[in-house]
Amino acid sequence: MEERLHKHLVLERKGPIEILRIDREEALGALNFEIQEAIGNYVNELHARKDEVRVLIITGTGRGFVAGADITGYHNVGQTVFDDFQRRSRQTFDAIANLPQITICAVNGYALGGGFEIAMCCDFILVNEKTKLGLPEIKLGLLPGGGGTQRLPRLVGPMRAKEILLTGRMITAKEAVEYGAALEACAPDELMPRAMELAETLAAQAPVALREGKRVNDDGLDAALSAGLTFEQRVLGALYATEDGKEGIAAFIEKRDPVFQGK
Repeated sequence: MEERLHKHLVLERKGPIEILRIDREEALGALNFEIQEAIGNYVNELHARKDEVRVLIITGTGRGFVAGADITGYHNVGQTVFDDFQRRSRQTFDAIANLPQITICAVNGYALGGGFEIAMCCDFILVNEKTKLGLPEIKLGLLPGGGGTQRLPRLVGPMRAKEILLTGRMITAKEAVEYGAALEACAPDELMPRAMELAETLAAQAPVALREGKRVNDDGLDAALSAGLTFEQRVLGALYATEDGKEGIAAFIEKRDPVFQGK
């Protein structure tokens, strides 16, 4: 089932998986204020549906995933308007990064500036073999404002991140996988089937454990190792007490597939 959330935004529901497609092919998916606001509204609403939706796939249309912000919206605007756009961008990108659901970015084409930043907010990045990614803001005398300077070094390391950020060059799909900025590169016609395959594998797991696994991993990156290990054991103990934890163990002993209820 599909619905159009905005002129350039299509949502498809497939059980516990939702697919959000940016549909602005003529502009290579470039984000203007209205598209960004519509994405933010949807993502904020999705936070409250963690028991209904387990995995979100974000993708684009045609040759572009998101080729950055719509630069025409920057030209000759006042500082207040520019700053407001950047502030709202960060709110939207942070909302994606903080979703309790597992997120997969299926990068179908150019992912530049804000497009690369959206991808980096997701748990998994899949790219097609023709994909180009980059943060070209330096060529405009600017820098990324949606997390690019902070999330990229966490993916690829500080030295490689500086090289990408300060030259503004586009990296290939092969380089993205090699650097750790993407999980896999697929043939263009295999990208969405692979994204759906991964989404279905993830959605089949125990829902509470799935969400908690994401949370423990993400929160642990910003914690001391000893604190992360303590957090891990506390979460494990809580999962053992859930109905799904008991069901998973029973199913293993009884040599059958578990039936998880999200409890």
